[in-house]
Amino acid sequence: MPSFIADHPMLCAVALIFIDIAVWRLISADLANWKLAARLVIFAVFSVVLFNDGMNPMQTAPYADDTTLHLAATALQIGWWLFAARTLTVLLGAVMMQRVGHTGRLLQDLMGAVIFLIAIIAAMAYVLDLPVKGVLATSGAVAIIVGLALQSTLSDVFSGIVLNTTKPYQIDDWISIDGTEGRVTDIDWRATRLQTSQGSLAVIPNSLAAKAKIINFSRPADMFGLAVSLQVSPHARPQTVIEALERAMQGCRPLLAQPAPSVAFKASTSGGVEYEISGFVPAMGLKRETRNLLYDLAYRHLQAAGVGLLSATEGSTPPAVSGARALLERSSIFSTLRQEEKDTFSQNMTLHTYRAGEMILAAGEVSDHLFIIESGVVSVLLVKDGHTFEAGRMGPGEVIGESGVLSEQAALADFSAKTYCTLYRIENEYLKPCLDARHDIGEAMKALLDFRRHAAQALTEDAPVVPVKKGFLQWLRKRGL
Repeated sequence: MPSFIADHPMLCAVALIFIDIAVWRLISADLANWKLAARLVIFAVFSVVLFNDGMNPMQTAPYADDTTLHLAATALQIGWWLFAARTLTVLLGAVMMQRVGHTGRLLQDLMGAVIFLIAIIAAMAYVLDLPVKGVLATSGAVAIIVGLALQSTLSDVFSGIVLNTTKPYQIDDWISIDGTEGRVTDIDWRATRLQTSQGSLAVIPNSLAAKAKIINFSRPADMFGLAVSLQVSPHARPQTVIEALERAMQGCRPLLAQPAPSVAFKASTSGGVEYEISGFVPAMGLKRETRNLLYDLAYRHLQAAGVGLLSATEGSTPPAVSGARALLERSSIFSTLRQEEKDTFSQNMTLHTYRAGEMILAAGEVSDHLFIIESGVVSVLLVKDGHTFEAGRMGPGEVIGESGVLSEQAALADFSAKTYCTLYRIENEYLKPCLDARHDIGEAMKALLDFRRHAAQALTEDAPVVPVKKGFLQWLRKRGL
């Protein structure tokens, strides 16, 4: 041992304590293993310094004839027990973090409290030579008094231990506790904290969570359920409604194919019939967007099937119109036509049907007509690196073939029938004069064409490669140094 340490052991021991505090503060949290290794080394050196100078923490302090040195040695020996407790707590915490992650933090805190309590009692027994039995008896009586005063808090603590042991939910899980839904942000001694979908913070005591009905939306992983309920007229044929809603599900790409989405009859009253669409999405953040999309698709497919959603304030029955005329009313592009223009326009539309899997418009083909989807689901297929993939799905009211009509350019994608489809066809020789006369319709179709071109380009182009920064550390890792 260096002569300076042998000559000034107490000074060196105090310096080691400050070095430990400084190193623990300076080393980044990302280097947890290095922090732990540094603490173990410093504690080992601290122990060697004390034991070498006769300051055995298992015995009373030496230097009985020198009060100042005796008190200093006593303080260092007590510090050794606390230092040992802290080191052991950090070591067990690192082991538990690797095994159970952040969900075991409550157990780590509890174990740390027990370890420090044992260290304090051991220091009183060995270093201070106090009668531990009397201290334990006194502390037991105090613990009973404190326990009675903190019954609700202790209930939360032990409920938290049960929740951490059984793990009905973990950090970042989406759960519902007695109707309060949100993402778990923290589980501490007293409560579980949820961040709700509205962005607010819900604090639920652990004792309440342990007794409540808990629904964990994050298990199984990557599968989150949703449901959309719709009410239709009691006079609509159920099979027609179900088929329309099934087409709506097929047109909703975010829904997972497995488990397959489904449509079910839910309830029937004299005022209407309720149906429910249920399915799953791969991420919690997609639930709201998918519900909105699914409701819109259900509305459009029901309308295409001649079934309207039930309204509490039904107006007078609209006059009977042809399918082509009704489709123009629903179309976002042609709805601005005047009534007489729609009547004339609908007379020049011809109905075509396609079975599932049939090609409607192939990529590279220059279309001399425009299609408006009346019913069914159309799949849009693109090619990237020699592989064909589905880029989107189309439903009632959407148009196909605008690139050939506007600029005599070939279609960028394959448009094929995913389900049985009916489409109205408008020949270019009739459509061209209409576009020249109605600039608003022409501009709407140009905007649609530009949007589809940019979308197809973004989906088929390779993402730019981000250059990897090279440095000295990367050079060392590459060579295994």
